Amino acid sequence: MEGETVSGTGTGRPLTELNEDERMFRETVRRFAAEQIGPLVRRMDEEQHIDAGLLEKLFELGLMGVSIPEEFGGAGGTFFDSVLAVEMISAVDPAVGVLVDVQNTLVASALTRWATEEQKKKYLMRLATDTVGAYALSEAGSGSDAFALETRAERRGDGYVLNGRKLWITNAKEAGLFIVFATVDAKAGYKGITAFVVEKGAAGFAVGRKEDKLGIRASSTCELVFDDCEASAEQVLGEVGKGYKIAIETLNEGRIGIAAQMLGLAEGAWGYAVRYAKERKQFGKAIAEFQAMQFQLAEMATDVEAAKLMVYNAARLKDAGMEFLKEAAMCKYLVSQTAERVASLAVEVFGGAGFVKDYPVEKLYRDAKIGKIYEGTSFMQLATIAKLTVGAK
Repeated sequence: MEGETVSGTGTGRPLTELNEDERMFRETVRRFAAEQIGPLVRRMDEEQHIDAGLLEKLFELGLMGVSIPEEFGGAGGTFFDSVLAVEMISAVDPAVGVLVDVQNTLVASALTRWATEEQKKKYLMRLATDTVGAYALSEAGSGSDAFALETRAERRGDGYVLNGRKLWITNAKEAGLFIVFATVDAKAGYKGITAFVVEKGAAGFAVGRKEDKLGIRASSTCELVFDDCEASAEQVLGEVGKGYKIAIETLNEGRIGIAAQMLGLAEGAWGYAVRYAKERKQFGKAIAEFQAMQFQLAEMATDVEAAKLMVYNAARLKDAGMEFLKEAAMCKYLVSQTAERVASLAVEVFGGAGFVKDYPVEKLYRDAKIGKIYEGTSFMQLATIAKLTVGAK
């Protein structure tokens, strides 16, 4: 694979070996997650919302603008830094992890790459300091077929009028800024799709019903309604008719972000399992002393390490400006499987205690399921992998 030539920082070191800045950043986020997010996890899951005070702290620490250039108020970090942040946060709460992921790998990434200088000055500074972003592509009839859009953008005068509905939009409740995909010419197919930047409170735009989900319940997932919502020509992101290109390129990066979320989840589940196995006693000794349990924990550790290598490799490729589409699909596919398996085994390590909400692993097990579904289902990842490896059509 192309990733074999990247080898971490290009010095022949393992992909999982971090440089000093990356280690310090990773440790800072890990400590923040444990101290500031950990105590809130159960309440946020039960109440189904992100704590407002926590959201402020995420901005204060710079985690909502990790790779936004410093000139626009961001931390000026790499894509790999964003991946590290998502991983560390998701080890504690994947619901907060996806909040940070969408902000960095989808919304900020799209604006950094495609926005005009005026748009960057207007929007990136806000994303880095106090505004949550959302990425509005999915609709009732466009899931895996992402470009079967029915939301329309009709040209009126110097601007556009948007009409339609979006579903399954992550961060929608908290967001103040939305990247919205609509078609300006249905006959042109995907070449008519255009991206718009729409702000919360715009006339004709409303955030609708919030979904009641199986997992990542604190993360808001809502419907968006556009009813003669006006958008000026200055709100077009990129060029008219280039929305498909923006969506495809951004989602390719986003898959690595979701894989990082699932990696963090698996690491968290494994960590809980090991600690519990050392504490739980049966037949006069800790269950970690039984070979069967040791082998199960060893398999989990191996799965997590393999997942980490795939995620880090894809992220390093992206930062190196190398081709990473295949690796992104592979890590999204494999790591989502790993997260579900490791979280399931963690529940089994806990036994009956793992099946109740008093312990954290049942939540991680619920959270893991979405990894195979959003930002490209496992079936879509396999289709991409088959196309790029065996020439499947």
